[in-house]
Amino acid sequence: QVQLVESGGGLVQAGGSLRLSCAASGRTLSNYAMGWFRQAPGKEREFVAGHSRGGGNTDYAESVKGRFTISRPNAKNTVYLQMNSLKPEDTAVYYCAAGRTYWSDTRSSYDYWGQGTQVTVSS
Repeated sequence: QVQLVESGGGLVQAGGSLRLSCAASGRTLSNYAMGWFRQAPGKEREFVAGHSRGGGNTDYAESVKGRFTISRPNAKNTVYLQMNSLKPEDTAVYYCAAGRTYWSDTRSSYDYWGQGTQVTVSS
């Protein structure tokens, strides 16, 4: 079993930056694909960024390319999401997820989820 805990959310002004952290316990993350999803009020949970299992492949939603960066340092059971140039439309609850698949941007492919951290971007 893997437990995931997100942190780092908060209230920022448009153009600001935040770094989200996802701390894992129970198992090492090296054997899991890692992803960040977000869910805004009244909307479905959507893929934001992903990091492949075993390799160095990453992918991002088109809306965050060039602004967000997912990282997973070796020998550390923590994954990060660096968010720069934040926009009001980035406001959402952000969720960290771990999956046994090689890589996926689909919610159903992930086995473990954190409880989420709120990110609010004011205009």
